[in-house]
Amino acid sequence: MIKAALAKPVAVIVALLGVLVFAVLALGRIPVDIFPRLNLPTIYIAQPYGGMAPAQMEGFIATRYQNQMLYVSGIKDVEVKNIQGLCLVKCTFYEDANMAQAAGEVANQVSRVLNYLPPGSVPPTVVRFDASSLPVGQLVFSSRSATLGQMQDLASTRIRPLFSQIPGASAPSPFGGNERTIVIRVNPERMKSYELTPDQIVAALVKNNQVAPAGSVGIGDYMIMTPSNAVLEKVSEFLDIPLRQGVGPTVFMRDLATVEDATDVPVGYALVNGKRSVYIPVTKSAEASTMNVVNALKAKLPEMQSLLPDNISLSYEFDQSVYVTQAVHSLVVEGGIGALLTGLVVLLFLGDFRSSIIVILTIPVSLLAAVLLLQLTGQTINIMTLSGLALAIGILVDQATVVIENIHQHLEMGKPKARAILDASKEVSFPLLLITLSILAVFAPAFLMTGVPRGMFIPLSLSVGFSIIVSYILSQTFVPVVANWWLKNHPHEPSSAHTYPNQPEKVTGFERVKRGYLRLLDRLLARRALVLTLYGVVCAVLIGWGFTSIGQDMMPNITHARQFQLRILAPQGMRIERTEQRTKEVIQLIEQIVGPKNVAITSAFVGMTPSSYGTSALYVFNSGPNEADLQVNLAEHYEVKSLDALKEQIRVAVRKHLPDVKITFEPISLTDKIMSQGAQTPIEILVGGKDLGEGEQYAEKLVRRLEKVPSLRDVRINQPLSYPTMQIQIDRERAAQFGLTPDQISRSLVAATSSSRFTAKNLWLDRSKGFAYQVQVQMEPQQMRSTADMQSIPLVPGQLRPTLGDVASLRPATEPGQYDRIGPRRIVTVSANIHQQDLGSATRAVQAALKEVGAPPKGSVVELRGLSMLLQETMGSLQTGLGLAVVVIFLLLAANYQSFKVAGVVLVTAPAVLVGALLLLLGTGQTLNLQSYMGLIMSVGVSVANAVLVVTNAEGLRLRFRDAVSAARTAGAARLRPILMTSIAMIFGMIPMASGLGESGEQTAPLGRAVIGGLFASTLAALFILPVAFAAVQRKTTFDSVSLDPDDPESTTYDGSELAAIAERTPEPMHA
Repeated sequence: MIKAALAKPVAVIVALLGVLVFAVLALGRIPVDIFPRLNLPTIYIAQPYGGMAPAQMEGFIATRYQNQMLYVSGIKDVEVKNIQGLCLVKCTFYEDANMAQAAGEVANQVSRVLNYLPPGSVPPTVVRFDASSLPVGQLVFSSRSATLGQMQDLASTRIRPLFSQIPGASAPSPFGGNERTIVIRVNPERMKSYELTPDQIVAALVKNNQVAPAGSVGIGDYMIMTPSNAVLEKVSEFLDIPLRQGVGPTVFMRDLATVEDATDVPVGYALVNGKRSVYIPVTKSAEASTMNVVNALKAKLPEMQSLLPDNISLSYEFDQSVYVTQAVHSLVVEGGIGALLTGLVVLLFLGDFRSSIIVILTIPVSLLAAVLLLQLTGQTINIMTLSGLALAIGILVDQATVVIENIHQHLEMGKPKARAILDASKEVSFPLLLITLSILAVFAPAFLMTGVPRGMFIPLSLSVGFSIIVSYILSQTFVPVVANWWLKNHPHEPSSAHTYPNQPEKVTGFERVKRGYLRLLDRLLARRALVLTLYGVVCAVLIGWGFTSIGQDMMPNITHARQFQLRILAPQGMRIERTEQRTKEVIQLIEQIVGPKNVAITSAFVGMTPSSYGTSALYVFNSGPNEADLQVNLAEHYEVKSLDALKEQIRVAVRKHLPDVKITFEPISLTDKIMSQGAQTPIEILVGGKDLGEGEQYAEKLVRRLEKVPSLRDVRINQPLSYPTMQIQIDRERAAQFGLTPDQISRSLVAATSSSRFTAKNLWLDRSKGFAYQVQVQMEPQQMRSTADMQSIPLVPGQLRPTLGDVASLRPATEPGQYDRIGPRRIVTVSANIHQQDLGSATRAVQAALKEVGAPPKGSVVELRGLSMLLQETMGSLQTGLGLAVVVIFLLLAANYQSFKVAGVVLVTAPAVLVGALLLLLGTGQTLNLQSYMGLIMSVGVSVANAVLVVTNAEGLRLRFRDAVSAARTAGAARLRPILMTSIAMIFGMIPMASGLGESGEQTAPLGRAVIGGLFASTLAALFILPVAFAAVQRKTTFDSVSLDPDDPESTTYDGSELAAIAERTPEPMHA
């Protein structure tokens, strides 16, 4: 490769320019996101049934779906949540499942389930959903004069359809209002005075407002359509519907009811800055780029605003792309500063500006080529690929620096420039290839991982791998070519001692360092056994202590975030108006703590999502009217010193001022939401069994124990298990005496306590907009306030009696407001947040608490879910991956050196990597997480690179001079400068990342610190321990080759027969 490049230098430059052109194009087209695409395939089924109780949703609907979904191929688990009016089925699939086929099979099974559902069931909504399909912001509607219903209708009919024009974006139904509805509000007292029943009013509505096809008739030469006014044309016409005719005066709808163009019965409100509003969560598909979606939406905002009346304004809030932008910007800046510092280090050591420029030029070329390859392999620019590219800078410098430094050594020997460049490049070509393969081997185990670790590490591995492969090619082509053009051809200048014998020889600063290094190395070589024993003991002790002392997290803990989210829990069953007031009071407490001017915006959703918007529960899941989700965005000028401390202040304030309210904090950033995979808190414990009561008792015992753990906060049972109800027990015998059936009683009851929406579907067409809306009958809410009001509901048309109280007993009680199932078991979930402690330590505390509480009831199971389970899986995969990486490198080195002992010597520096990284992480208060583990694995590869340079040289010298000790000494001195150059350059290159000063610095700082710590310690080990280990291991090793080839002159089995045969075939020269 080197000779070919030197033979055709112009071709090298042309090829390089071609790659750069395509790389620049790829840079503008590659998607930019926060995380790589995680293959976590999930399909949700949202089955609404308005007004149906949770127990009914479970028995009549949920179990049907659970049983039927088992026929779908590739399905891993079926989880079900049942709340009033909604059954949410989560189907999780294995990673290798064919999701296109799975979606088709799920749709087929859903159609089969519909045949078994109760009468009045509507088809469910089936949604393909991934952990990456999360809201990236909110489109907020604000107005001082427009009603919630008007904003909701405009959001649904004018704005939401435009999302189809934004690639990769989608939007669930708007939050805050409810579906536009023609509401007929009946006055119960006037209804009783006319001796009418709710069911009778609903029947009259259905008869007088019927959807009927227009039809057509041929008259003369034309075929004429014949539409009728069977569907009322104006809202006011509903007041003229006759309810009773015949004997006595005719009773019309206007005599006992009012008609409003309003909305369905409100079950939830959205609050923006404490005021009722409407917002649309902006979501993206798993394959879409967050940046592209948000930028396209922002470009669409003027058009959206133009479709709204002047009194309604539109804004985009809680923009999650800001973090993506900051992360990309910070990593690019850190990489640029790192490259600059690296070039300065090379300049310092070589003292040659042109050499430094050559080294620096290889960095952007390698990175741009890597971006091109990432796009070709379907990857995105995200925090993992950017971290990989930032990490790769040090290795890119390593490759070019080794070649340039070796060229300078050959020039100092007095060789002509062209010959020096060729010899120097060829000399390090194979060691650099071995180093490249060793670093690639470090990341090979990533392809054996599963789940989230695989999805995170493969993009990182590819970005590093592509970079160093390109860098190796550049070191063998671009560097020699440009070095020929740029480096000066200085003849070898003898030292002043030879030119002027009477003058002392000038000693450079590096020469003094080298002599000091050799003096220290000689002392260590003289005490080989003691040095290696101490090294082994110290490493073993520090590694053991480090791994037991350091905390563990999935991702670095962000302490300076300006956004947070909390769930507000009022007493179970509290009306949404009361919960709304509690939510406003919580917002006021937060403003008092941080200052009103320091809160940029708050957004809350109080109560439940309407059952007609089933999929909205995927984004905001509240089990009842007593729950609220609150998001807070603090002002940019407000400095959050510790987010944990701020949360604790909020908890204390709420406990003091709102004793009947509980709060729990939930993830808000895309990073946290994706990693939590739907879990509301880091700690989640599932208690599953046949008997819900036994599970509840065990969960309550567990809650009491977990509340004693100092680091846990917000410990609670997630499901509302004591929701207030009014049990209506129909006396069938007494009802029969009045000629009534349970069906008649239920219809009157539904119309009086809810609406006729789900029992008698009726539509009205708004001809001006071309949209049809539901018409429903419901009682005036202020007229149904007590048990007595319910008992007085009339049941028989034309009679004041019997009433509901005559045929049924009404008894206050409680029952679960939510039923969750996984497989055959009902589930009770205990959740908790963590305060100022790492996830690993908190998980161990929870496991200890579980042992103290004891075994669950017979037939029940208890398991950790959420981030705790993911952490255990991830750490196991990472530890296995690190071990496999070391094994792969060892086998690769053994194959190269044809010696297991030499391969073992190279890995002597690996323990130092762990020691250095763990000590620096502990010293700076960091934990072991995905980022710091990346740094550990990367440092192992770099330490092997340094060790290969020393050992390769030492083994060659040993075979040449037959002395392992002097070979180790000479190799250490010869490789002192390149090792110091590359190590210091990489450490300086990592300093910007390790500083954590950027907007996303807290996310990537552990990675940089792990690399710096590991590299610093492994460099010391490579310079001082590695030569000692080589001398000790190879001192008595034979000099004979291990080759078994009889034709190999260096083999002990060599017999010379091949040369003899060649000699026989060669004709003797003719003599004159």
